[in-house]
Amino acid sequence: MNALSRRGALTVGLAAGLAGGLGLALAGPQALAAAEPAAGDISVGSPKAPVHVVEYLSVTCPHCAHFNADVFPTLKAKYIDTGQVRWTFREMLTAPGNVAAAGFLMARCAGPSKYVKVVDEVLRSQPRWQSGNIKPIFLEIAQANGLTEAQFEACLTDPKGQEALQQRLMLAQKDEVTGTPTFFVNGKRVGGPGVPDLADMEAAIAQAAKGGRR
Repeated sequence: MNALSRRGALTVGLAAGLAGGLGLALAGPQALAAAEPAAGDISVGSPKAPVHVVEYLSVTCPHCAHFNADVFPTLKAKYIDTGQVRWTFREMLTAPGNVAAAGFLMARCAGPSKYVKVVDEVLRSQPRWQSGNIKPIFLEIAQANGLTEAQFEACLTDPKGQEALQQRLMLAQKDEVTGTPTFFVNGKRVGGPGVPDLADMEAAIAQAAKGGRR
């Protein structure tokens, strides 16, 4: 993420601890958060699907943007839309942390029904960040999804929203996630940080459908 961190940051008044990223010093074994539902989860697909995929992603991560554009649409059409997979998005901050936080806060303020759409639009907007003036781009996305400029500004500085985000970020710590995107299929990690290709994801889904842990 070094290239993105050099492109400037969005001034949103986030708390220093929030913008500073995650402290991933782990003490002792912990149960996988990815194996269970969690407060604040945003999911698509049938709750009765036999396979549950958890994706940890950051809206400032170029690898996440690649997966979102080139791999996820095929998986959605083939597995999510047909009731075979339920897909949960979980948030993690990568540099610049305040930009990532702003993107997720905006998506939350747009409402659960628009969350996935806003995250998709933020990820797809990454090539437009070259000038470093990211805030107008985010405001454009916010307004296209029903937020006024005043609501957008209030969203980014809302202490309750920031605290809720901080609590959600703890899930990545519990799952020992150190990079994005990271995937769990029925509670089992798929490879390491990085972008698995379509074949890797389909193999993991097929294995889980045969009786893997949900």
